[in-house]
Order: sequence, then structure tokens, then C-alpha cells
Amino acid sequence: MPNLVAIVGRPNVGKSTLFNRFTQSRRAIISEESGTTRDRQYGHCEWNGREFSIVDTGGWVVNSEDIFEEEINRQVYIAIEEADVILFVVDVENGITDLDEHVAKILRQAKKDVILVANKVDNFTLQYQAAEFYGLGLGDPYILSAVTGLGSGELLDKVVSLLPPAEEENTENLPRFAVVGRPNAGKSSIINSFIGENRHIVTDIAGTTRDSIYVRYNKFGYDFYLVDTAGIRKKAKVNEDIEYYSVMRAIRAIENSDVCILMVDATRGIESQDLNIFSLVQKNKKGLVVCVNKWDLVESKTSKDIKRYETAIRERLAPFNDFPIIFTSALTKQRIYKVIEAALMVYENKKRRVSTSQLNEFFLPIIENYPPPALKGKYVKIKYVSQLPNTQVPTFVFFANLPQYIKPPYLRFLENKLRENWNFTGVPLLLFPRQK
Repeated sequence: MPNLVAIVGRPNVGKSTLFNRFTQSRRAIISEESGTTRDRQYGHCEWNGREFSIVDTGGWVVNSEDIFEEEINRQVYIAIEEADVILFVVDVENGITDLDEHVAKILRQAKKDVILVANKVDNFTLQYQAAEFYGLGLGDPYILSAVTGLGSGELLDKVVSLLPPAEEENTENLPRFAVVGRPNAGKSSIINSFIGENRHIVTDIAGTTRDSIYVRYNKFGYDFYLVDTAGIRKKAKVNEDIEYYSVMRAIRAIENSDVCILMVDATRGIESQDLNIFSLVQKNKKGLVVCVNKWDLVESKTSKDIKRYETAIRERLAPFNDFPIIFTSALTKQRIYKVIEAALMVYENKKRRVSTSQLNEFFLPIIENYPPPALKGKYVKIKYVSQLPNTQVPTFVFFANLPQYIKPPYLRFLENKLRENWNFTGVPLLLFPRQK
């Protein structure tokens, strides 16, 4: 396991800004609004040849009006327990507050390596105010400006010096499965069920999840990343800046994933917003698993009902209908591991290669018996079929004398034949006619 560094502190001290600087990304949403970060957000950092994971946490609050307060604080506690080194971020401009003292007391009891980070030193006159933080009893404060990067190098040097030796592991080529869907479809709940812990805050309130959160799943011989995303809803209903950025993060998560697990609420069925998300997955050429969640709330669950539900989903998502549909309940954990198995199967299908000899042996007799329709008195002859190497999705080229006369219906016929003979379930296929 890689070493872990946790960033903790009260709201609005610049934890997410520091997280983004260290991970060289913009994954954590930054806002002046208190309580923007809710779940633990994991990232990867490299400094002087040492690699480690870093976790951003929600701001520690006590007796606030934030309904997520208890859950956010629990997430902070878990991050402190997991971490090898803790960065306790405070704000030079505001000095020591009651909340800072509260967090400092928890950290003194944690018996972990704690680095006190005096943030927002955006000019040199502010650095002398950092001396106040000696009063927290956590040693020398490190002067930092997360916005400009002032002092970040010295801080990273200190972090690396405190880290225990890490085991080498390669995580670059691990599959990424993005869990996507409308708000309140059960995305965070099902990821909590997969990993067996309440890592993601779950409520009945739409928009609870804001950042796209990466979770490493390493159990039962499987190793991949799960990405929890914010619920994507219609633009007209996005009325906060933070929610706008959440939706953008969710779209980015789709773009960076290998397979998308589309969560559908069984009590509501396929709605127009599900179709929008599906088209987003298709445009980005991603593998697809449809997960019908909250199946425990459906009264009638006969095989006939399941068949009818499946047919309705495939009809709404036509013409692409070759994908797995799993009926689950994140609450009761019913069939949730079948979702993982289906996602891994789709990932393998996405990498499938068919040799040129097999393709021609299969297709040429079919094309001879069912040739493309003649157009303007000219006959189209397909002579050769090949799969292109190193493509995002399986891509096949049909070489013909008159490729411009091969129309989409005939290409769909060829795609159906391809799917009948080889397992490409859940994967979009690209077929191109080309000049011989």
C-alpha cells in the first residue's frame, strides 16, 4: 500500500487548494462557501522520487447548521486513522480559532506525525503572524501559500522525510469504473457496499456528492478504481456554481474512465436524464453496465417483471442494446458483486482483438450471400476485413471498391453479425468502409 498523507482543518483554510497543488490537478472543488468538500477525496503526489497518496477532507465543524456536519467529521476521523502523516492547515489571516484548538486537541491524541501548516501567507508581511500558532502545541508552523505555491517545496521535503518506506506498486494501468447517474440513484451507497465501509456520505438529499472521488478496490483478486461522481441533472436545474463544477467533474470522470456503471432508480425507471447520461457515455466511447438499483423497493419481482423491465430499458437505449443489466439493492447488497463482474467482463471485451484471418473467414461468405444493396446500377464488393490496432474501442475496417455506397443500415447488419460471433457485450464498436 502507498503511504498516505491527510489534509485536515476547519472550513475555508485552503485544504482543497493545497490538495490540488500537491496532486497537480483541479479535482477538488474550491469555493469561498464553507462546507464545499464533504467526502474524502484521494489523489496521487510525487516529490523527489517519492510517491504517496494524499487525502483531502471536509472542514471540521461543531454545532453548525450544516446537516452534513456529523458525517463530515466522521470522514475526518477516518482519514486521521488511515494516514501516516497529517497536515493540519490553519489560516494566518484569521489566527487561532476555537475550531483550530478543537482539531489540535484531537491531533495531539492521535499519536501520528503532524505538520502544522500556516496557510494564506500570500505576502511576506503575513509570515510573522504565523508565530501565534505555536500556541497549538504542535511544533513549528510551516509557512505556506497554497494559491501561489510559496513554501510548498519545503513542506513537501518535510512530508517525504516523515514517510515510512513504501512498497513499490504500479497503479497506472488499473481499470477505472465510473459510477454515474441522476442524483439520488444510489451511486455513493453502492460504492460503500462494494468496499465494505462508509467512505462516502449518503443522504436522501440530491447533490450530496460534489467531487468525483476515486476509490481503489483491491479484494478477491480484483484490482481497479471505482469513481463516485456527482449526480448529473439538467442544466436548467443546476442553480449553484458548486453544483455546476460537480457536474463538470462527473463528465470528466466519464471521459477518464474505461467502463461506466449507469445507475437507474428502479422506482422511477428510465427517464430523460438517464438517456442524456447514456448519450454522454456513448459519445465518449465507454463500456456500459446498467445497474437497476433500489430493486428491494419494487413490489413485484417475478421473472416476467424483470424481462419486461429489461426490454423497456433496451428499447429506450436503442439502437445500442448489447449491454449487461443487473438488478441490485445497495442497501441489502443484493447482487452488487455481479455489477463488478459485469464491469470487468466489459473491460475485457473492450480490449478484445480478433485476428484478420478469423474476420475474413467469418465475414466474406456472409457478405457474398448478403452483399450491400446496389446503388445507381453499381455493385459494391467488400474484399477484405481487418481490426485496427491500439484503438480506444474495437474498430473494424471493411475495404471495398465503392465504400461511399455502403450505408449505415448495412453497417449495422455487419455489427450485429460481429456481436453474434464474438463477445463484445457492453462495448461500442466502430465499423468503417474504406477504399480498397
